[in-house]
Amino acid sequence: MRFDEQVPHQDGAGVIDALAEDVTAFHEGQRVWLWDVAFGRPTGTAQEYTVVPARHAVPLPAGIDLEHGAALGIPALTAHRALTTGAAPHLGPGMLAGRTILVHGGAGAVSHAAIQLAKWSGATVVTTVSSRAKAELARQAGADLVVDYKNEDVVARVLSVAPGGVDRIVEVDFGANHSVDAAVLAAGGIVGIYSYRTGDSVPVPSPEWLVTNATISFVYTYTTAAPYKDAAIHDVNAALEARALRIGAEHGLPLHRFTLENTAEAHEAVQGNTVGKVLVVVPEGRL
Repeated sequence: MRFDEQVPHQDGAGVIDALAEDVTAFHEGQRVWLWDVAFGRPTGTAQEYTVVPARHAVPLPAGIDLEHGAALGIPALTAHRALTTGAAPHLGPGMLAGRTILVHGGAGAVSHAAIQLAKWSGATVVTTVSSRAKAELARQAGADLVVDYKNEDVVARVLSVAPGGVDRIVEVDFGANHSVDAAVLAAGGIVGIYSYRTGDSVPVPSPEWLVTNATISFVYTYTTAAPYKDAAIHDVNAALEARALRIGAEHGLPLHRFTLENTAEAHEAVQGNTVGKVLVVVPEGRL
């Protein structure tokens, strides 16, 4: 679908200003967080007021500030699907107990959410990073083992805590990591790939994956089937309410705030690989 004009940004949080007559699940003045607002629609969240389908609004738990709500959306829902594809659609306390999860790129927004959701569900979490500073962010997010892939033997370090291999891999760059993934994935394990480098064409070494009955799954949150999206929304909100899904430097995900007038600078920060979550702050914005 093509639009002549497009207001950007998929995620957000705010206060409901008005409701359509047929919307009964919300009330005016209610605080909500939003997801996939601009996907297939011309109007995103980078504005003072926006109109969204009721399905794309989720009640924000009491005590959770709007910045937390605005930081959920794509990263958290993507992380949830990467942790559940090929398995039960829900996460929750104890549901990943006894499992070991490898999350690549532990200082990224999706990886940060994946670490926290996996820990909330009882998993042991191993993550990879490229620097000491990023290692500290990953530890603050709750990772049990952090591996510097530039200076350490990732396979050896992962297998030191999971001798039989990891049960699932949350993958940010399959082209760079597929040989490591094949070496550390347990029999029957699953790789959830949520990102790629433009133009990537990755040869898959069939024997290594064949003998482990591996599942390689691709994750694109925008087109996730409704039942799985609903499960993700439910679980993310439950983790948020349990204070298991947190943002801020003390939780491993620094925040970088820009005013609405400086939205272009916010985009440049994202494109410049800023570590942390970029937020556009709209004072007294309504929905």
